[in-house]
Amino acid sequence: MNLNDFKWDQILRFRLIEIIVLWEGRLTTNHLCDAFKIGRQQASRDIAKYKYLFEQEQIILDQKLRGYRPDKCFVPYFTKGTPGEYLSFLHQQKSMDSCFEFFNWQNAECEILSVPDRAISPQIIRKLLLAARECRRVDVDYISLSSPSVRGRIIVPHSIVYDGVRWHLRAYCEEKKNYRDFVLSRFRNEPDLLEHSSNNRDLDVDWMNYETLEVVPNPHLSMSQQEIIATDYNMIDGCLRIKTRKALVMYYKQRLSICEDPEKLRGEPEVHHLTLSV
Repeated sequence: MNLNDFKWDQILRFRLIEIIVLWEGRLTTNHLCDAFKIGRQQASRDIAKYKYLFEQEQIILDQKLRGYRPDKCFVPYFTKGTPGEYLSFLHQQKSMDSCFEFFNWQNAECEILSVPDRAISPQIIRKLLLAARECRRVDVDYISLSSPSVRGRIIVPHSIVYDGVRWHLRAYCEEKKNYRDFVLSRFRNEPDLLEHSSNNRDLDVDWMNYETLEVVPNPHLSMSQQEIIATDYNMIDGCLRIKTRKALVMYYKQRLSICEDPEKLRGEPEVHHLTLSV
């Protein structure tokens, strides 16, 4: 099988088939219809053609699920089977990470620096997403740098967050009795779904409320250097205003390397380019 034998738009639909069936465990024609604005007959033909491509069964029609599920021997062909593909799809509605390989760049080249994928099990993601959709308590095994041994926790997940480097799960923690962030790659074993919970997303104050960050160049840089930084970040009047959920403020600060330490700003201005407006 050669990718050159397929049209680009069909490859995208096959990619979506693999991403959804692997990470959600249930594929329907609606996934293709909604993503590509195609009719149900076309979506059915795409699924049938995908099935026909492989000698060994890849996806199986499950009457109980009312959709297709992955076979136990499922191996992705049009995708890498990495968590980043699915999580990027959630963020962008469809993953376009590898689309450049289908264009003819001739003598020009394009390189995209990608962050190494963290180890995240599809079985874990499926259960956590189901718990988030149905606002259910879930019994998970989790490790952290402060508690390197696996510990059981009861959480109520509601959102997935990508900070530009790694993926987090926003959830209510019954042990800490507040909403916290959990690193997705630090979950262990398949979670156990429990009953519904009243601790939904609407009660997460830091998630539901917003804050505006006013990011400015380090004032200890020269004026010409500050102008360069302001242009780099498309600042207006020397300020970049970012409205974000309060729960995500920390990630913006980390991602943009925003420094709030006066001594570091003064002592190493060419290292610490950005700070917050006073």
